[in-house]
Amino acid sequence: MSKELSYTIEEVSKLLKVSKLTIYDLVKKGELPVIRVGRQMRIDANDFDQYISSHKTNQSPSFQVPVAKLPSTVGKDPQSIVISGQDLVLDILGKHIEKVSTFKTLRSYNGSLNSLISMYNGKCDIVSLHMFDGDTGEYNLPYVKKILVSYPYILINLLSRKAGFYVKKGNPLNITAWTDLSQKHVRIINREKGSGARILLDEQLRINRIPSRNIKGYENEEQSHLSVALAVYNGGADVGVGIEKPAKMVEIDFVPLITERYDLVILKTSRNEQLISVLKQVLSSESFLSEVNSLGDYDTTQTGNIIYDTN
Repeated sequence: MSKELSYTIEEVSKLLKVSKLTIYDLVKKGELPVIRVGRQMRIDANDFDQYISSHKTNQSPSFQVPVAKLPSTVGKDPQSIVISGQDLVLDILGKHIEKVSTFKTLRSYNGSLNSLISMYNGKCDIVSLHMFDGDTGEYNLPYVKKILVSYPYILINLLSRKAGFYVKKGNPLNITAWTDLSQKHVRIINREKGSGARILLDEQLRINRIPSRNIKGYENEEQSHLSVALAVYNGGADVGVGIEKPAKMVEIDFVPLITERYDLVILKTSRNEQLISVLKQVLSSESFLSEVNSLGDYDTTQTGNIIYDTN
């Protein structure tokens, strides 16, 4: 998150879906640092991010796996697998994999392109992707074919979801199309390089022949959909690109522009034969689908469908 951003106690309580008393208790115990501005307490965005990161379950350590000619799992327990991506559904996926198998799931919270490169370098086992290709209008497969060249793999759908603009309540600047981003009075907040949302924005700018230098705020980056939504909510930007759910979490408006396919890719190796079988089992299970659908804003009609298999 950007260093300038901070939250009130009330904003943090809404984000964590707990009472303000709970947040005050964390502050009192010293678990959540605050900045005192007169009578008001504010929580720096970086401190909030660190608190969230330190309390994530099944979080993967900092992997220092050397680059290898072939993807490997050096330094990991043979039954440990790394799932890379940022969506909450991946945590649910990991939990269900552990329920029906002996695999222990670890999590890496990287964007789509960076995750795919990590897979190529042997650092993760299941990678989630939502990368739009402007030339074909297709999601994910064009990138996978270029990066995992010569490796056998399978691409399976996890879900579909809406992507679009985060805007302030009432959309006062009437931002409804990609071309609106080039207006001089519109400030955007961007995502980090390698994320699916950043790729979507960059591809749409290319298709619409809009130079990034004409986009006010293009160089300002955040590390997650929620961070982008919060930047819009707090007035740090007029618009950002992301998925639908965070807009509802922070009570801003969402302008849907595209339905993106959110897929999983796994390398087809002898070690992964059991993992692929377990993954297919989980994705078709009523318990997993029910839990995902209960979250809202996700489409599971294609969940478990094989998008591409190198055979």
